Amino acid sequence: MADKKKYYLISSLQKGIHVLELLARHKALTVSEVATHLASNRAASHRFLATLRDLGYVEKNEEGRYQLTFRMLEMGMQVTDRFEIRQTARKYMQELATAFKETVNLGVWDGSGILHVDKIDSPEILRIDAPVGSKAPAYCTALGKAVLAHLPADELDAYLSRTRLSAHGPHTIVAKKELREELRKTSARGYAVDNEELASGLRCVAAPVFDHSGHVRYALSISCPSMRLKMKDVKKVAAAVKAACQDLSARLGFHPDESAVG
Repeated sequence: MADKKKYYLISSLQKGIHVLELLARHKALTVSEVATHLASNRAASHRFLATLRDLGYVEKNEEGRYQLTFRMLEMGMQVTDRFEIRQTARKYMQELATAFKETVNLGVWDGSGILHVDKIDSPEILRIDAPVGSKAPAYCTALGKAVLAHLPADELDAYLSRTRLSAHGPHTIVAKKELREELRKTSARGYAVDNEELASGLRCVAAPVFDHSGHVRYALSISCPSMRLKMKDVKKVAAAVKAACQDLSARLGFHPDESAVG
């Protein structure tokens, strides 16, 4: 008896992915060859290829065959980068975790929010748990504000224009003018603070991580219950997080003196 079709399965999406996988294996194929491999008709195969071409994932070469574009490579490199940064950052995360015995997080900016890609949990029973793979708003998290504070002006403007600031915690900044001022202060002092902005009882301190080109794509943070991290102690924690991020940035090839030239 045939397997029952899953209710959520989108057949056209599945077939489109099969076309991409096919081209990855065979480098370049004609419409008829794609149809043969997929046991489909030529008209349907042409529609899939034309759609993927319009989206920028497929191109037609001089011989009239379809092949993958570098866009697929770019996507793969973005994923690879996330795994590489995890390996490189782990040493610094472990040092912070040992020093403060609180949860340490590694976040990556994906253009709309912060994706948690690694963490070291606090040994304390009461701790903050942001699962690896989860996504959080940038404007009300320390990780996010550490990145936003160093975005080029046009990127920050674009982000704010498409983002609605909603209250998540008791101190969430929901006015864009006020958020811009907070980001200015964050940039000046070199670290960001989430003072119960994402959730009540949560306090985080984060600093930016610069890549070799001087752009901020990542950030490290220490997060814990606000009862264990008083505001008067934030500067001490921030100094350690900043130092770790500066060392990590140097490891990634960032040299601030050289970036300032020209």
